Amino acid sequence: MTTTVAVLGSTGSIGTQALDVVRGEPDRYRVAALGAWSSVELLADQAREFRPEVVALGDPARAGELRALVPSATEVVAGQDALTSVAGHADVVLNAVVGFAGLPITLATLEAGHRLALANKESLIAGGPVVQRARAGGGGEIVPVDSEHCALHQCLRAGGDHEVARLVLTASGGPFRGRSGADLAEVTVDDALAHPTWSMGPKITVDSSTLMNKGLEVIEAHELFAVAYDRIEVVVHPQSVVHSMVEFSDGATLAQLSLPDMRLPIAYALAWPERSGIPFGAIDWARLARLDFEAPDADAFPCLGLAYEAGRAGGSAPAWLNAANEVAVDAFLAGRIPWSLIAEVLKSALAEHDGTPLDDVEAVIEVDRRARELTTKIVERSVTA
Repeated sequence: MTTTVAVLGSTGSIGTQALDVVRGEPDRYRVAALGAWSSVELLADQAREFRPEVVALGDPARAGELRALVPSATEVVAGQDALTSVAGHADVVLNAVVGFAGLPITLATLEAGHRLALANKESLIAGGPVVQRARAGGGGEIVPVDSEHCALHQCLRAGGDHEVARLVLTASGGPFRGRSGADLAEVTVDDALAHPTWSMGPKITVDSSTLMNKGLEVIEAHELFAVAYDRIEVVVHPQSVVHSMVEFSDGATLAQLSLPDMRLPIAYALAWPERSGIPFGAIDWARLARLDFEAPDADAFPCLGLAYEAGRAGGSAPAWLNAANEVAVDAFLAGRIPWSLIAEVLKSALAEHDGTPLDDVEAVIEVDRRARELTTKIVERSVTA
């Protein structure tokens, strides 16, 4: 039976890899909808190849240009809410939109009772309480696309909730693994962007270097699987082959292993509750020499602890921290603050979190705005100090 798929954020890295997955099993999937913000040419190429019922474009000024390029039978919708409007057009909605623009898509998919293949971090980090209400009320389900959470999702199939002792998220350790706080005082932007395993954008690569990316994933894991923060741990694993683990009540630990390939978690989310027929990330065990693990250095990488602090505070604290982190990382990438000051800026910003409840999307946006405004002022004070 063919599964219909909506790929929203189809012109980005996750979206284009999702279409690779569809190409690999054309009898299994049919693309019902595609969506992007402004990449008209690539979106039109995708529409001509997959011939969806509808394509959504966030930029209304380019709608006419897109209509002239797509097949005549394909409907074009455009505007700020266009991508959200097509969330009900498929059995599975892949939300690969970056930033807050992805939150309404998440909510619409869950409220419609569809399966959400989630690659949009902001949905759970910033909008967790709002998403949980939509998840409970609409009957939709979330299957995570992030490699670590996909690994946990797979391992959790082995036991009931009451049998889970702890979740163990693995981290590559980033480019500064093994270095002390003193060693990190003079690192450059180029140093922070030299990730040893993954090829990612500048912001997420810097987050990996501070371990904030792993901290945000801890918050995501709590929201996805309803496991207390005291039972979510992080371990550094430089090979990035073990993507995460679950320890059960009897002491058994199950791990998901594969070579780094984002098409595996994408394919898993599209095929759930079955599995893909294509062996993305398959391991040649005769060539896998070793697997190393070590505890993260909390003193050298305090951002991980700040994420736990925000997660335990709950409510709007994760949204506040997420916004503050984006401002601090932007300042570092622009050369305005040193790498070592990112954590100090975040600590100061989190200390001024005011506990505003998140009742709806508008509240999430307002908390984000105020946190960014505050953090910008903290950065300015740091620059002039």
